[in-house]
Amino acid sequence: MDLVRTRAELREAAEGLRTAGHGVGLVPTMGALHAGHVSLVEAARRAGEAPLVTIFVNPLQFGDPGDLERYPRDEAADLEACEQAGVAVVFAPDVAEMYPSGSPETAVRPGPLADDLEGAARPGHFEGVATVVTKLFSLAGRCRAYFGEKDYQQLVLVRQVAADLDLPVTVVGCPVVREPDGLAVSSRNRLLRGDERRQALGLVHALSEGERLVLAGERSVEAVEAAMSEVLSHETPRPGYATARDPERLSHLDRIDGPVRLLVAAGVGRVRLIDNLAVCPP
Repeated sequence: MDLVRTRAELREAAEGLRTAGHGVGLVPTMGALHAGHVSLVEAARRAGEAPLVTIFVNPLQFGDPGDLERYPRDEAADLEACEQAGVAVVFAPDVAEMYPSGSPETAVRPGPLADDLEGAARPGHFEGVATVVTKLFSLAGRCRAYFGEKDYQQLVLVRQVAADLDLPVTVVGCPVVREPDGLAVSSRNRLLRGDERRQALGLVHALSEGERLVLAGERSVEAVEAAMSEVLSHETPRPGYATARDPERLSHLDRIDGPVRLLVAAGVGRVRLIDNLAVCPP
């Protein structure tokens, strides 16, 4: 496994893989790697590609300096996980390498969806995501990029950015990886303390209730959302949104007459957790 630290080294490493006849499977991460990240690497390997993992805690997507400071970091453990997963190249720059002139004056604005759901709760978050992802796509060049469906709004927006800017990248979504009790695997889970881990399961229970109603024949968006919101209100200390959206663009639905994506968010302890579930009515 090669570890590179500079943008020039990343370009050279990605081009070297292609020259050697390998497809590049790009896996952008912010470190604190877990089973979800490993599943993305495994998806790239199954596709016959050489996995290229990036590890960079991007300050542009943190509106709260305290949240940035608390974000878990363990590069040694991350590199070990990459080695064991069969990663070909790891790109782990510092902030000065990614943004040599400080916060960049040019940013990627990903449209109205960036101000909805997580964007409404975290202003500027998705502009930071879109900017760093565009930068990584430019550096890596032609590749397939793997993102987990756990951050479903992010996945939709990254696909939109790649398509709108004609970037030479195919964005691949991979299923949510869950703990045995159903909680979606997340780097932020390690910040949960004591009873907070149980409270976090309120998100799973809210999604399960929404799924139960849709599969039972409920077609009212309002009814499904109200039921999920009630579960969040009872089981999580700071309930956020609970919504049923079109799975392609995350636009609002009038009725549930086809596949739907249920999305929920809540604050538990010091962290904000999100989850989602694809449901197809009978």
